[in-house]
Amino acid sequence: MNTKLTLRLDESLINQAKKYARREGKSISQIVSDYFWAIQHRSGEKKIRVGPITSKLRGCLRGVVLKEEDYKKHLERKFL
Repeated sequence: MNTKLTLRLDESLINQAKKYARREGKSISQIVSDYFWAIQHRSGEKKIRVGPITSKLRGCLRGVVLKEEDYKKHLERKFL
């Protein structure tokens, strides 16, 4: 069930919010709703959104020790 909420904000802030909403293709109500949802579901630590490819790579090098020399050798093999 949706309920109406009235907010009193500085006019310049409202104008900035309207521009942002237009760029994002959302209503201000949806942006506020998304924000409230995000702060409700945050577990106390800052979460960073990552794409699906990055998400699949997360943890794949856990326990591996790499040195700068390893990276230099990789670049030499790749480009020379």
